[in-house]
Formats: sequence, structure tokens, C-alpha cells
Amino acid sequence: MQAELAKALEHCRSTRDGSLEDLLKFLRIPSISTLPKHRADVAQAADFVIKQLVDIGMENVELIKGTGNEHPLVIGEWMHADNANTVLLYAHYDVQPVDPLNLWTTPPFEPAIRDGFLYARGSADDKGQLLVLIKALGACLKTSGKLPVNVKVLFEGEEESGGEHIGRYVESLPAFLKGVTSVVVLDSGMHAPGLPSITTALRGIITAELTVRTLKSDQHSGMEGGTAPNANDALSTILTAIKTPTGRVRIPGFYSQVRKPDAKELASWRSLPYDEHEHLDALGARALIGDKRYSALYRQWALPTFEVNGITGGFTGEGFKTVIPAVASAKVSMRLVPGMDPDLTSESLRKYISRVAPHWARCDLKILHAAKAMLVETNAPAVKAAAEALKQTFGQECAYVRCGGSIPIADAFKSKLQAPVVITGFTLPSCNLHAPNENMSVENYHLGVEAIVRFFHQLAQ
Repeated sequence: MQAELAKALEHCRSTRDGSLEDLLKFLRIPSISTLPKHRADVAQAADFVIKQLVDIGMENVELIKGTGNEHPLVIGEWMHADNANTVLLYAHYDVQPVDPLNLWTTPPFEPAIRDGFLYARGSADDKGQLLVLIKALGACLKTSGKLPVNVKVLFEGEEESGGEHIGRYVESLPAFLKGVTSVVVLDSGMHAPGLPSITTALRGIITAELTVRTLKSDQHSGMEGGTAPNANDALSTILTAIKTPTGRVRIPGFYSQVRKPDAKELASWRSLPYDEHEHLDALGARALIGDKRYSALYRQWALPTFEVNGITGGFTGEGFKTVIPAVASAKVSMRLVPGMDPDLTSESLRKYISRVAPHWARCDLKILHAAKAMLVETNAPAVKAAAEALKQTFGQECAYVRCGGSIPIADAFKSKLQAPVVITGFTLPSCNLHAPNENMSVENYHLGVEAIVRFFHQLAQ
């Protein structure tokens, strides 16, 4: 097996140029899943993934169409290993919208390499990482004609727009998912440059739209100013009532379900490299917000949040229009931590809005999406195999960290498949996820391929 590993690693290194060129082609496809005008682009990205899988020798590669406007899943497998391990590999081929476009140094779908970093939408989240998985599979199959373990792949095209299709697919427990003994979710990153990391917990999420109505139509701000209730005012009153100036959420019971990290986790977090000034520089912010009784890492990883993601109301075009708006709305989200129930938290938000809203405002809260937070079992053989593979690749012991973000399908994998989940990745904190100038370290992309090859061999032992 060591000879096979050596051949696969040599293949990774000798084919770096071609591997990078394939990633550039992948990144040129504007597969923005949330925008209907890009449906054909998402389909093109799925076709690209299918061709890559077929070319390396994966079997039973298939496109699974969804219902309505859902984007397709891509599956494939190789099931000829002489051991009982069957690992499911997950990543997504859709990307976030690119706004604001004017803040990109180079166009988001024209990949550019600057100072060792590849800039493009999807380079870090998650096309670069998806291709890491495929190239690692290819390195083994093209050099030895086989894989050290049985492998199934499940790639989706709507992680950035809800993920209802894959959620329903996993919930139904199709024959394809039977027999999976571990799952790798490659949609995370490294805590610091050169420091390989495994994510031990993910925050859950609730997304919602709050609409406030105060009039049957917009009114003239001179004729009705001082009498007509303003929807923007009502919305502002509600939103500012939800959090204190320090960022603590006022919703009754919001923190009562929170499962606190244990002493071992807290000690580990204190040992991680963290510099608040570097954090501020990376954000371009004057100060960090939040409850200062807790460290910044604690606030990001172990506390729930409420955020206003977008606001509309009245006239927002060029020039000026003196109106009292009849309708205003806000897109809001809450990040949940382990222990919190999404349904109970959604209902608490609804009740609190009713309590703090002006009596002259009619409020409608529409829950768009909800997913639980999850914890990872770090003693699982697959997690240990990943930690050893990362250590061998990057030359450092693996850090165990939490992630403030959400990967809704990860908890479904854990609960429905009854299999340990490994959440890791090769992006850096400066990769600008969901923002202009998203980027991926070219060296990390290549080392990521080697790390996954080593993981397959470690898991087989």
C-alpha cells in the first residue's frame, strides 16, 4: 500500500499544471444557484463535474434531477476495495452571487492568479475543494487502477440557495447511500496559514423575511407627514429592539438552550493563533462587536446570533422621491449553536416581533430555511485518519476548531446515515467567502489533493 501511496502522490505533483487548468475552466462557469437567469450555468457546472468523474474512472456516475426549480445532484461510486470502509465525499458546485461587482479587482468569473492566490467566485467555496476530491480520486485510480477504500460521491448544486433537493434525497435514504461508514464534507477551511484544521461543530441557521405594512399605498411625505405611519420607521423599531448595542439578542429564552463548550475545547481555543488587530484589518472594521465577556472565537463559534442581511422600503433609486412608504421588509438570519431547536427559536422570534412592533404596523414573518447546529465525534476512526493525513501533508498537528457558518446537510448525514462526519478543507481565513475577491491559495489547492490521497490510505489501515 505504501508503494501505491507514493505513486499517487507523485502523480499529484507531476500533474499540478493540468489540475490547475481544470480548476480555471470550472471557475469560469457562473453557477449562481439562487439566480434563475443562471440555471443553465448551474447545469453546465454539473455536466463539468460528471465529465471529470467519468474521465478518472468513477462508476455509475449519474445526474439526479430535482423537482420544480431545484438544481441537480451528481452521484458516482467506486466499490471494489477489499475492506469494509465506504466513505461518502460531499462538496457543492454552485456559488454565491457576486455583488457588489465594482469591488472585485478582476471579474469574478475570469480567474486570476496573483501572489500565489487564485481569485474567482467559487475558488474557495466550494469548486476548488470539490475538484480537490476528484483529483485525489483520479490520482489513485490513474496510478493503481483502484482506491484504498470504497468511495461514493454526492455533489449538489444548491448549497448556496437552500439545499432542499439534497435534504430530501438524504432524508429518503436511497439505496445509493446504504452502507456508508463515514462522510467527508470538504466545505471548511484552515484556522491559520499552514495550520491544518478539522471542524468539530457547525452553527445551524434560520433565514427569514420580515414584511411590515402600515398603509394601503405610499403617501406624499408633505401632505401626510406627521399623520401617516411609516413602514420604514416600524421596521427600524422592530429590528433595533431585537439586539442590545453590544449585540446580545433580547429574544426571551434565546440563550437558554445553548450547549456550552467543555473545558477541553475552551483550552484548545485559547492555544490557537489569534490576533485581534489582524482580524480588524482583514475586516476593514474599526472594532469588533459582540458580548465582550466572551472571546472573539467564542462569539463566532459558541454563541447564537441575529443579523439583518438586507433592507428594502420606500424609494431607493437614483434621485429623490418624497414618500412615506407603505411597505418595508428585511431579510434576517439567526446562527444557532448546538442545543438550539430551530422550530422553537423561530417561534420565539415571531412572538417577540409581535410584542415589540408598533400597534399600527401589520407584520408578517416568513421562515425561509432552518437547520440545526451539529457536533462532530472527534474519536471516530475517519476523523483520526483525516487528522493524520493532514499532519503528514502540512507538517503540523491538526487543530480542532468550530465554524461559525452552517452546512445544513452535514447534520443530516450524521443523523440519517448514522456515520461519523469529517468536516475539513483548505481555505484560509483571508479567502473572502461570499465576498468580492474570493480566493484560494494555489499551494493549498495542490496540497489538499495530496492530503485527501493520504486520507484514503489512512482510512484503509
